[in-house]
Amino acid sequence: MYIILIHTITVTSTIPAMTLPRCLYSQQAGDRESEKTPEWQKTAKYDRKLFGRYGSSSGIDPAKLWPNHAQLKEMIAEEREWNPPLQVMLKNVEAKTKEANAKRLAREKLVAANMAKMPKMVADWRKEKREVKQKLKDEKARRERLLAEARERFGYAMDPRSPKFLEMVSEIEKEEKKKRKLMKRRLKEEQSHAPAAASSADSSS
Repeated sequence: MYIILIHTITVTSTIPAMTLPRCLYSQQAGDRESEKTPEWQKTAKYDRKLFGRYGSSSGIDPAKLWPNHAQLKEMIAEEREWNPPLQVMLKNVEAKTKEANAKRLAREKLVAANMAKMPKMVADWRKEKREVKQKLKDEKARRERLLAEARERFGYAMDPRSPKFLEMVSEIEKEEKKKRKLMKRRLKEEQSHAPAAASSADSSS
């Protein structure tokens, strides 16, 4: 911005100024404080435009066109923000490159880990599928067995949703639970008797 300003003042100093239009004489005479003068004609931007076009004929002091210390500081900060030095730009590019490489490596590592797990995941999926299939098969066989037992017990085919059938199933499940409990107890007793029999056989020999 301040570079453009310097260029404008330099050019106008070497090119003959245009004649100031009659409608601008009032401003040159100091009538800028009048209420009739538009606000946009009272700005420094407008003064620069007039001086750039009409030069000294505009009656504007070129020294007033320069930015003050605060404006210059703001312009320099803006210039650094939008057009940083080459060293800063290179550091920014390097930082962004490192960040992109880190993300890429993390993504590749994740993909490799998932690929390594893939055989086990496939094996687990197949095992689960076999177990579900076997469970459905067992349920179907059990249902057919219960229906056959109900037909044999009552002499006719029963609706598996009927209360009588469900009551029979409940009784059978209780009986099977008792049998499993009894078999577990017998197995435990046989295991406890086995060491005693072995020790007595060793002592007799």
